[in-house]
Amino acid sequence: SHALPVNLRTYLQLLPRTIATSLPLSPRTNLGITPRITAKRYNWYDPAKESFVVLVLNTRRRIIGHALVAVGTLDSVNVHAREVFRPVIVAAGSALILAHNHPSLDPTPSEADIRVTRELVRAGQLLKIEILDHLIVGSTFTSLRTLGYFTT
Repeated sequence: SHALPVNLRTYLQLLPRTIATSLPLSPRTNLGITPRITAKRYNWYDPAKESFVVLVLNTRRRIIGHALVAVGTLDSVNVHAREVFRPVIVAAGSALILAHNHPSLDPTPSEADIRVTRELVRAGQLLKIEILDHLIVGSTFTSLRTLGYFTT
């Protein structure tokens, strides 16, 4: 039941652009669910900072949108469950995929990445919103589910 969405491969290929075209959450950005827009229009994105994005999925595990949750510093980004789950609830999504970049281009998860993932999985269980994976993007990408951090 943990099958990844069919269109995830496309999103993974475009993830740096997805991060760059996401908007910070605000009422003016349709509560965080952003349409596909061109990166030229929004030039705030800084690849030298960690950015945390949520991919929102429907019940058929199709990605229906994405939202920027937080922008951090060179080696960290602070996220909270309320910001992570808000775009999913607003879009009536049933699941999500977490994704963030490592400006160092090393996709190895840090202890903080693992801790935050586990905290968010627990919060998702309370909300009945499944987190399918947490992807860390560097020169390639790493799946925390594949590494075994989603076992209960």
